[in-house]
Amino acid sequence: MFQKIKDKLNPILENIKNTKANSLTTKVWLFLISFSIIILLSLWLFQVLFLGTYYKYRKTNDLNHAASELKKDDNYLNISEIEGIAKSHDICIEIYGANSSYISSIYNQGCMEFGNRNFKVKKDFLNSGLNERHYNLINQEFKKETLIYALKLDDTTYAFINASIEPLDSTIEILTSQFIYTTIVVLIISLIVGYFISKGISKPIIQISENARKLADHNFNTDFTTNSNIYEINELTDSLTYAKEELSKTEKLQRDLMANVGHDLKTPLTMIKAYAELIRDINYNKKEKREENLNTIIEETDRLTLLVNDILDLSALQAKASPLKIEQIDLNKLIYQIIEKFNILTVKEQYNFVFNHPDEVIINADYKRIYQVIYNLINNAINYTGDDKTVTINVTEQKNNYLVEIIDTGKGIKKEELSHIWDRYYHSDKKHKRNSYGTGLGLSIVKQILQSHGSKYGVKTSSHGSTFYFEIDKHEKKKKTKKVQN
Repeated sequence: MFQKIKDKLNPILENIKNTKANSLTTKVWLFLISFSIIILLSLWLFQVLFLGTYYKYRKTNDLNHAASELKKDDNYLNISEIEGIAKSHDICIEIYGANSSYISSIYNQGCMEFGNRNFKVKKDFLNSGLNERHYNLINQEFKKETLIYALKLDDTTYAFINASIEPLDSTIEILTSQFIYTTIVVLIISLIVGYFISKGISKPIIQISENARKLADHNFNTDFTTNSNIYEINELTDSLTYAKEELSKTEKLQRDLMANVGHDLKTPLTMIKAYAELIRDINYNKKEKREENLNTIIEETDRLTLLVNDILDLSALQAKASPLKIEQIDLNKLIYQIIEKFNILTVKEQYNFVFNHPDEVIINADYKRIYQVIYNLINNAINYTGDDKTVTINVTEQKNNYLVEIIDTGKGIKKEELSHIWDRYYHSDKKHKRNSYGTGLGLSIVKQILQSHGSKYGVKTSSHGSTFYFEIDKHEKKKKTKKVQN
């Protein structure tokens, strides 16, 4: 039998030997084994070592309860009542009255242990003048102990309650022998069960850890799904799966950003170089052509400057490197200034800008940043508005703020793309296309600025166009108080 157990334990012990000392498997396994050992030690203490002490305590307690019941009734107790008390507590009771009359209960063998020694106990208690006293008699021949509780009921009546303490040596010996086998079996079971429980808990965590390393190596095909039914582990896998998806998106956006920025930097640089060479080699003595080529170089340089500035702005906003300078701003005036910037589109390409607003709109915001927000949103509307080339700006007063809406008349945005439009260089056709006006970073900058202001923002879209909106804090005017002279 032991050989079979040993054969089954050998592979488990081999795996334990190969497990790291500070691993989760070892920690959980040691915890379960330690818990089992504590339980077994507790049983040893209370069932073997302290069994005699506890047994004596229980018998003493029985004597005290019986004495309490005898004291309750002021009248003499009859035989049946005494027998009932003796039987319920498994003890012997003797009532000693005047003229040596007594009523004795011989319910158990403990009464026999009283024997002739009863007289010595009676004589001692009667002469003591006490109302109650405990005696502990030991039979040296049979190593048997008897507990006696002597009690004075009234002036002429006494009660002697005794309980026999049976020797427990043989019982303890049997329990000890049984506990040796029980301990061995329980420890073996704890070893096996603890091993499989620790493996069951640690296996999915080890698997998750290995997959996390793959994720760190940019392997976004990693699957964090496990067979675990533990809630916390399932929560961890869900969180890591979400993190993987977000990192995958970030990785793609980073690649797109590098490709797109590289494209946007390369194109104007190529054109600047080409036109500069054209002036140097061909048009250096042709004033009209030279001026035309120089204007192209200036336009491409401006485009390049705009792109670099947008990248720097976005980086600064994300790093929170430049704190906001909140001040009082006339929003109507600011928007008219921005519309004026696009006046060339009104003249050359017949764009139409409609601005609806209350008479006075004073807000609290960072002037430079809010200027960027509105400029970028109008620029975005210009790029995507419909054939009527109309862009509408609405400012509506609300209780504590103003709602600003920039509306185009384009084809709208697909619902599945709404959560991505604030990403850098995101385009619905998944391909980079240089905007006619702007760098492709405008909406990302808008998002960062509005978040830093704590403003609500979003977009509503339909097949007839899109509405980008945000809320901005209203400037609260201080109430003037008039001084009243008495």
